[in-house]
Amino acid sequence: MNRECRGVGQKHQREKALRIRGRSVAPLVMSGLLAALAPMSAQDAGTLEEYPIITKEAIAVEHVRVESAKPFADVRAALERTLPRLDSSLVKALGAGDVERVSREKKEGSELSIFLLRDHGALLKIAGKARNAIQYDIGNPITASLMTRHRLAAALYAPIRVVLYENDAGHGVFEYDLPSTTFGQFGDERVTVVARGLDAALMRALTSAAE
Repeated sequence: MNRECRGVGQKHQREKALRIRGRSVAPLVMSGLLAALAPMSAQDAGTLEEYPIITKEAIAVEHVRVESAKPFADVRAALERTLPRLDSSLVKALGAGDVERVSREKKEGSELSIFLLRDHGALLKIAGKARNAIQYDIGNPITASLMTRHRLAAALYAPIRVVLYENDAGHGVFEYDLPSTTFGQFGDERVTVVARGLDAALMRALTSAAE
């Protein structure tokens, strides 16, 4: 009888110990999981708060308008006669690090080229009547590289965007933002000095077409 009582007592103790361990292990496991996850959550939260970083800055830009006494078609023809289309082989030479070709182009090549043009006036057919308005991308890939090597963000404004349109008087009108003021926002004189050269080169090309 005593043996049976002792057996039953031992069984109850084992069951009680298991129940105690069952209750104590689960919270420990959960606590461990939460502790492991907590640093990750904090890190993720920090990442979400810090990135992306967005900043805004107001800059002063000088806008230039050049009105010609000539008709739109004549001004357009003069500009496209004055400025050549971009030579794609020059772009390849820059990408290949061809110093000899680039040096030759600096001395003998055109100051500016037309990279691309877009006929914005034709799009207005949807509004009832097409107009005369051409947007040009004008610049020099060598000049662009002289700026972007110092400030990669300068690529935002190279090439320069110029619009030529026909006003109500039938005259051709150029409008653009002065390069030294757009590139000048970067506060890097190495970039700005090149942009001042673009100011002069662009004015020469546009006034020549407008005269």
